[in-house]
Amino acid sequence: MVVDGSGLERPRAGVGVYTTEIVHALAVDRPDARLTVFGPRSAWVHVPNATYRLVPRTRLLGRHLQWPAQIRELKPEAYFGPAGALPLGNVGCASVITVHDLAIYRNPRWFPGRQPLSTRLVVPRSVLRADRVIAVSENTANDIVEIFGIDRARIQVVPHGVSPKMRPMSAEERADARARLKLPERFILFVGTVQPRKNLETLLDAWAMMRDRPDLVVVGSWGWLYEPVKEKMARLGPRLHHLDSVDPDELPAIYNLARILAHPAWYEGFGLPPLEAMACGTPVVVSDRSSLPEVVDGAALVVPADQPDAWRKELERVLSDTDLAADLRHRGILRAAEFSWSRSARMTWRAIDDAIGSRS
Repeated sequence: MVVDGSGLERPRAGVGVYTTEIVHALAVDRPDARLTVFGPRSAWVHVPNATYRLVPRTRLLGRHLQWPAQIRELKPEAYFGPAGALPLGNVGCASVITVHDLAIYRNPRWFPGRQPLSTRLVVPRSVLRADRVIAVSENTANDIVEIFGIDRARIQVVPHGVSPKMRPMSAEERADARARLKLPERFILFVGTVQPRKNLETLLDAWAMMRDRPDLVVVGSWGWLYEPVKEKMARLGPRLHHLDSVDPDELPAIYNLARILAHPAWYEGFGLPPLEAMACGTPVVVSDRSSLPEVVDGAALVVPADQPDAWRKELERVLSDTDLAADLRHRGILRAAEFSWSRSARMTWRAIDDAIGSRS
């Protein structure tokens, strides 16, 4: 099978993490399967259990004409696109792509200048041509049907997994991590790229209104159209801490040390941070939008995305009510345990088998 590894260009971003985890899990689930990953230079370290080739560099000619010719020469049984795209040229085999989210179609204002080649041509044609489309949530599956009008029977919902590194830590491990990372004693946590659809502004407004508020820690790089949020953060004083780049291996400790994870996004195709925090035993509050209520499934508090005062009240409630916090911890751990990359791999292989079967 040929795999599109273009998401490995940014290995710490969502699609990069997904590509790394799913390729590894697919190889473990079927050790006899031959996987050939085409990706950017030096990214082979992220998928050591596959043959690695460089994807042609030039955007249009290389990616959409030369690359499909290289794929056809290999005569694979299937093409798998973890980044949600097929090249425009014919790959000559069954094809499966994973669609993570369609936020740009829901609200183009959340994004920098239009991406016409991708949004108007590559993504729509990929969704319409793929033999099977994997959606990471029911919400994303509904979006695909609504926006592109494809038959629901061609879509399979395969949720992300949660890394086994995400787990509750002992008091000793937490104390070591707090000293190492220099994190405050009490804090609310936000994890995500700073960009409009993550709706960090609602959380900042809620936090500014809180009585006896703990510190606020924002973990995530600057994305795009972030200037208004950056200015607001600068005005909120020294108890707001921004960690721009964090080693992914430190994330479990940061989740463990937080009193609450707050995730107020306007839109998520899946939304991994709430599930990772739940796996670490951290109480979670999410917005009522897109896939988030589906993913947490009653194991977190759900608050309207556009109501900072409602966020203030629920955050204060979790901080002051130890029984509620303990209940959210317990339910969160149980819910997160339902998600694993090995389960995602089994379901992905099923979609790939279906795609191959639909061709014969």
